[in-house]
This record gives sequence, C-alpha cells and structure tokens, in this order.
Amino acid sequence: MEQNECPRCGGSGFVFEMDAQGARAAKRCVCQLARRNARALSHARIPRRYEHCTLESYETQFSGANKSLQKGLMTARKFVESYPLETDGKGILLTGSIGVGKTHLAVGILQALIERGAQGMFFDYRELLKQIQHSYNDSVTTTEMGILEPIFNAEVLVLDEIGASKPTDWVWDTVSHILNTRYNDKRTTILTTNYANLPPLGMETNGAQGRGYREDTLGDRIGERMRSRLQEMCVVVEMQGEDFRQRVKRATFA
Repeated sequence: MEQNECPRCGGSGFVFEMDAQGARAAKRCVCQLARRNARALSHARIPRRYEHCTLESYETQFSGANKSLQKGLMTARKFVESYPLETDGKGILLTGSIGVGKTHLAVGILQALIERGAQGMFFDYRELLKQIQHSYNDSVTTTEMGILEPIFNAEVLVLDEIGASKPTDWVWDTVSHILNTRYNDKRTTILTTNYANLPPLGMETNGAQGRGYREDTLGDRIGERMRSRLQEMCVVVEMQGEDFRQRVKRATFA
C-alpha cells in the first residue's frame, strides 16, 4: 500500500458498512470529502496571509470581552449554520474601523462554508477593479467578461475592502454590475469595508449638511443606490474595537 493511500479505503474512495437492513453497502470515504475541500480551498483564491483565518482563531485573537466583535462572531457562526436554506441568498456586510478583524471573519466564514460543501472565491476589491481595467489593454488576451464571469457565478463571493478605490463613474458602474447581477441571481456575497454604512456626504444626517462635517461614508465610495442595495442583499454587522495591528502585530525583526 502506498503511504499516501487512505488507511480506511485503501485509496478506492469507498468503504463498506452495514445499512439499517443489515445489507452491506458502499459509502464514500471521509478522505474524499477532505480532498474535495482541499480542492475547493485551492480554487478559492484566499491570500496566503489569510489562509490561517478561521472562526475559531478569530475568537482567540479578536473577540475577547468586546461585545461588538463577539456579536459579529455569533452572527458569522449562525450564518454558517443556516446556509443555504435559511440564508436564502443573503450575505453579510462587515463594517467598522481598521484592524478589528473584518477580513479574518469574512475568510473564516468562507472557509467554514467550503468545509460544508460550498464553492467560494475571495477577491480584493481594488485588485479586482485593476484586473478589469487591465483587460481593456489591447495586448491582453483576458477579456472583461472573462474576469467577471467567475465573480458573477461564484456560489459564495468574499469582496474585501469594498469602497477602497477612488470613486468614479466607471467604478460605480462596475460595482453596480457585479452587485446587481449577484443580487438578481440570489448568490451569497460577503463584503468588508472600513467606511461607515451611511448615506453620502451632503445628504441630511443629524441636521448637518455638506462635505467636511464627517469623513467619507460607504455611500460616498460606491454610491447611495448601491449602498441601499446592500441593505437588501446583506445582514449588516458593525464591528468596533482597538486596532489589532497596532496592539499586537507591529512589524519587527525580532
């Protein structure tokens, strides 16, 4: 027997067990599920920096006594347990200050769903827009649709740091195309953003109008129409806390 063969099935992929009627029946070996999960994870495009991110490690690193982060973790776990029947195509929008683990939590959800049999993909918002723009170059063989098709069709899509690119009409149109397509197809989208889930500056907010009263909001970065669409597509989870990178993960050579 080769060393890489499963000791349970001997590499056949099946084991034989007795069913409820006492008959001998073939059953798919657990090693097949492990291989499927490994393939799905390799296709998910999770960056190496976030490969370790799970819901369990999030609890260890982030949540602690912080109620908003604990609530975020609880929502994430409930979402995974409810997927796909109870979630019915809805996703999650993780908002909040930098360094509270939004990307960690989003990847943890994605990894947990893949373990349960889902197919998913991770994309950085800025990098995705750059890839689409690059496809317009005549010397590039990849087309815009070639880039967008897997984004449209992914069962679960993590779109990290939405709103991070400078807003332009082209950016707004592209984001609208992606989100509306996935909304219409009832596909699950998990998003993170550092921008407050509020209308654009200049709209009535607590009696104040005009730019300069507060920092950019998510409405400023992706447009109010798309921000409103996300309210239909996603459960919004606001996460607040101390910047983990400043508190623990400062770069050193030690």
